[in-house]
Amino acid sequence: MDATIVQARQPVKLSLANPRGFCAGVDRAIEVVERALELYGAPIYVRHEIVHNRHVVEGLRGKGAVFVEELEEIPDIDAAGRSPVVIFSAHGVAHKIREEASSRGFQVFDATCPLVTKVHMEVARSARKGEECLLIGHANHPEVQGTLGNFDTSAGGEIYLVESVEDARKIEIRDPARLSYFSQTTLSVDDCAEIIEELKQRFPDIKGPRRSDICYATQNRQDAVKQLALECDLLLVVGAGNSSNSNRLRELAERLGCESHLIESAAAIRGHWLEDKIRIGVTAGASAPESLVREVVARLRDHAPCEVAEISGVSEDISFSMPLGLRN
Repeated sequence: MDATIVQARQPVKLSLANPRGFCAGVDRAIEVVERALELYGAPIYVRHEIVHNRHVVEGLRGKGAVFVEELEEIPDIDAAGRSPVVIFSAHGVAHKIREEASSRGFQVFDATCPLVTKVHMEVARSARKGEECLLIGHANHPEVQGTLGNFDTSAGGEIYLVESVEDARKIEIRDPARLSYFSQTTLSVDDCAEIIEELKQRFPDIKGPRRSDICYATQNRQDAVKQLALECDLLLVVGAGNSSNSNRLRELAERLGCESHLIESAAAIRGHWLEDKIRIGVTAGASAPESLVREVVARLRDHAPCEVAEISGVSEDISFSMPLGLRN
């Protein structure tokens, strides 16, 4: 926090989003790494950041996890003289990466969020039918790369990425009668709905998933932000800059007319953001730990007396089972 922050005299109403922070998929992914370290000891190799949060990644690195971007960075034999233990991140991977890991004899534990796996299965099913598919998502996001990589074109089908309404207006399809759409799980609910509406206008026979691919946690956190944005002068979103769901929370608040900033930690807060703000909201993306939220609240209390309250929201009681081999 910059040096311009001084104790304000006017009390601040500080509202905490509910729900916020870790979702079931993130909880499970972190537990997969921690459990593998307990059972097998360091090093444990993790392809890509297990979740998009530097604080989480650094904490696991300190326990012995080694993060790599590609499997070629992993030795055939680890420091303990064994075949390496490898974990796939919560974002999922392409089928060819699974094949490479198997061919090299790695012991693999898959921390892919089950809701991402659901999309992979939907896409693979359409591929086997030789259909064309549209994937709504952001290019270069690891979840999107993994989903695209689970579409096998050998049956004659094809998959195309749609990032915007404009893409939906321009995309060319060979056979609109055999067309499906799917989506990245962490998109803006409203933006995705606009794209889907445009696709349905252009391709009346297009088929979608029986239930939205956008995950429950994304939906719930965006709903909470919609409530906060209407009640606050400023919204702080705790999350990493490369976190899709965290960025969508900030964008949503700004779209509703509420000044919003994405911060990795309390240290990123700037004093001029807080000037004349008496209603401040705080939320956290699905990969941000609650400890970071507590630090933000403490820093805001340094700025002004705060009346802290959690807004009412959806109670989340979902949990996902551990991979075989890591269960107690």
